Amino acid sequence: MQQYQETLHRHYGQCLEVEELLFDGRSDHQDLVIFHNPLFGRVLALDGAIQTTEKDEFIYHEMLTHVPVLAHGAVKKALVVGVGDGGIIRELTRHQAIEEIVAVEIDQAVIDMCLEYLPNHSAGSLDDPRVRLVIDDGLKFLAETTETFDVIITDSTDPVGPAETLFTEKFYALCRARLNDGGILATQNGVPFMQPEELTNTAERLAPHFPGWHFYHAAVPTYVGGSMAFGWGALDPESRRVPLDELERRFAASGLKTRYYNPAIHQAAFALPQYMLELIGR
Repeated sequence: MQQYQETLHRHYGQCLEVEELLFDGRSDHQDLVIFHNPLFGRVLALDGAIQTTEKDEFIYHEMLTHVPVLAHGAVKKALVVGVGDGGIIRELTRHQAIEEIVAVEIDQAVIDMCLEYLPNHSAGSLDDPRVRLVIDDGLKFLAETTETFDVIITDSTDPVGPAETLFTEKFYALCRARLNDGGILATQNGVPFMQPEELTNTAERLAPHFPGWHFYHAAVPTYVGGSMAFGWGALDPESRRVPLDELERRFAASGLKTRYYNPAIHQAAFALPQYMLELIGR
């Protein structure tokens, strides 16, 4: 029986049965593997790390998208840094009030492979007329653009290789500069139990630029080692404390049909375990 051994963490990893290998190659930026697993369906791995699976992708994509959008409450223009499999774009396009989505991706090959082998992730959303796809480095795009956004979402790999610059203070400062009043930055931030320094470093780098910096979290089965953390950089500190009745009103008005996200989960996700609070000095 063929198996895929994840190599993200030292001393610990997960092993997934490969029922069928669909793609194994290298783009201009990273190693890319797509295979079918009997439990999780199709699986995407980049540079030895599991990125997404058909079975549980909805948790990650719903939480990284709907939490900032519904906390903001009036998003008209959004930026996504790291298009990848297109799941974030899919969830953003479900918000009919959003008028424009700029989607920046450094690696066209990842988009192409996911469109071919994981089409349900993007579900046709990249063809939405509100979406503008830009093939570019995210840091470079932010440094050069004059556009501003209500929400910026960073759907990146871990802070190595192509995504390393997306975890720097320079990147967070550029995001701050490109956000409108009341704007929110939400980022993928790893599994703190396995990657504690990633949480600590992000906290230190967000704090100088966002008065409402914090983290929230969700448990995604294929991201082993505990809850996945999401970085939170808000210009309004109260944006993470939206009352439950207001979140329920916004959620109902959005018409969203979700499988994981709901207003109570939204609110609870900002309550961090003590070890995470200690890692960020709170």
